[in-house]
Amino acid sequence: MDGLTAWMEKYILPVAGKIGAQKHLVALRDAFIGTMPATMAGSIAVMINAMIRDLPQQFFSDYAANLAADKGFFAVINVIIGINGFVWNGTLAIAGLIFAFSWGYNLARAYKVNDLAGGIVGLATLIQGIAFSYSNTLETAVPKELMNTINAGSADSGWSATAEGLTAGGWGWLKLDHLNGNAYFTVMIMGAISVIIFCKLMLANITIKMPDSVPPAVSKAFAAILPATIALYVIAIINYVVGKLTNGQLIIDLVQKYIAEPFLGLSQGLGAVLIVTIFVQIFWFFGIHGPNVLAPVLEGIWGQAQLINIDIFQKGYKGLTGTPAVLKAIDDGKAYMWVRGSFDAFAWFGGSGGTIVLIIAILLFSKRADYLTVGKLSLGPGIFNINEPIMFGLPIVLNAIMFVPFLVAPVVATSIGWLATYFGLVAPVSQQVTWVVPPILLSFLATGADWRAPIVTIVCMVVTFLIWTPFVIAANRMEPTDFE
Repeated sequence: MDGLTAWMEKYILPVAGKIGAQKHLVALRDAFIGTMPATMAGSIAVMINAMIRDLPQQFFSDYAANLAADKGFFAVINVIIGINGFVWNGTLAIAGLIFAFSWGYNLARAYKVNDLAGGIVGLATLIQGIAFSYSNTLETAVPKELMNTINAGSADSGWSATAEGLTAGGWGWLKLDHLNGNAYFTVMIMGAISVIIFCKLMLANITIKMPDSVPPAVSKAFAAILPATIALYVIAIINYVVGKLTNGQLIIDLVQKYIAEPFLGLSQGLGAVLIVTIFVQIFWFFGIHGPNVLAPVLEGIWGQAQLINIDIFQKGYKGLTGTPAVLKAIDDGKAYMWVRGSFDAFAWFGGSGGTIVLIIAILLFSKRADYLTVGKLSLGPGIFNINEPIMFGLPIVLNAIMFVPFLVAPVVATSIGWLATYFGLVAPVSQQVTWVVPPILLSFLATGADWRAPIVTIVCMVVTFLIWTPFVIAANRMEPTDFE
């Protein structure tokens, strides 16, 4: 065990330290964190709608009909649903837009230049590369007189017709699927290019100089004009060239098709899920916050998948709403079985490693005064998934006897949660629930109020408890000095 620890200290710890200090990855992590006020507000709105619109339909066959009638009590419910819809419109529906600003802001901040201008450059980078028009054609026989009438007003209406069909088109329409979570990968790539160019030019002092008499706020804004203009023109040239080479396709669609979808597809395998789980635990064992270090992966891949699930849950899919819509979309490859919140629901109860279960095992079986003291102090925070007291108080960090269960328990729990979701024993996570919600309740809410989710979580907790307990009992035979 000492040899393994020494090997990891030599080869794993330096890598983790470099990842944790790399300014671009730190900026990316902070960019995801920066979107939380909006994404959590939107998630609350979707969750409330799930509880008052979708959940009752599972138990009352006439609930949907009563909602449609919009009378009495159900009229009030519809008002709440409508208000939540507005919250969703300004949050999760444009999550990519919000992330674009946050990414540019935090990246510029990492370079120690004008962060507000960096956010604006990131935002403008996304907007200039999305669809501004639409066109749809319906094949149907059109009488000649009707065809002539439609075509006469096509300049104003956007409608045109032939004898074989109708075409509806328009300009000035922003495609919502380019502004929501689907934009994340494009924002990460194109936003990085534009904002880094902006930052480098700022650092090279290629700016418009203003006299000292000009107020600092004005001078700061003018200094950003030239770097921002150059950066956005570079992106515009890239967008133009790609469009010419691909017969008018947009970069955001190409990135989604050839980068985002393959990455998201690979993320759904049990192997990929377990690899990330293992690395989170290894980083934590050395006192490095695993989810923070791996935030670019957890949030960039599984986080985007979760936003897509939430979006489909709210908007519906092929005439379905709620969890049935998500399940149908998963079958069609448009939604995802395992997302960021799945880790929290089925494996990270009490924090990474399922440490709330360790605390329970200590309180039941430990005879060590130091363990019992730490366990009692850690119970309150652990209920709300805050595991630093047990991590550094027991400690788990660099504690050889705790390494094996700390690594194995979440791997087993994650596997159980993944298999239960894969075989349809529990609904996939389709809500974003704040991480401080206590276990069991968290999984219930995260799966759109699926009553089976708490059962799966309890099974994972019981199995994790069985893994932790022998090591807690073994620690009774060891003196505190054995860990120093």
